[in-house]
Amino acid sequence: MTASPTTTPDTTRNDALNQELRSEQILNLLPHRYPFALVDRVVEQVPGKRAVAIKNISINEPQFQGHFPGRPLMPGVLIVEAMAQVGGLIVMQMPNLPKGLFVFAGIDGVRFRRPVVPGDQIHISCELISIRRQRFSKVRGKATVDGELVCEGELMFSLLD
Repeated sequence: MTASPTTTPDTTRNDALNQELRSEQILNLLPHRYPFALVDRVVEQVPGKRAVAIKNISINEPQFQGHFPGRPLMPGVLIVEAMAQVGGLIVMQMPNLPKGLFVFAGIDGVRFRRPVVPGDQIHISCELISIRRQRFSKVRGKATVDGELVCEGELMFSLLD
């Protein structure tokens, strides 16, 4: 069907629930670079409120040289860091927040449920719980592989002066 001059398709509609972010866009929002850029793609988001992202786990990543030879396992701290980066994407897209570097300020109730190995794809879901004085925020994060819970917890961020 071709659009007539009076009935053009709505190409300006902004469907926040389906906004994907590719690696280039993520690199524009987060300060992390290789080997600490741990978010490959955002597959769904409501900017400033929630996001779902993926992290592909490859045997070529540097942590597997020593964690552990013969039995490569994704370090739990890097899973939490990936969750924090997804949380950072939420915070960085909030309107009316001061510009600056938001850093990890705390971790509550984090639990690891199953190992993550090369070849896995982690799905990370985060949602904003609270923000105080435009400087402190809290995000609830959950990571899954093939629908199985890998890690969950609450992550806090603070704006550096």
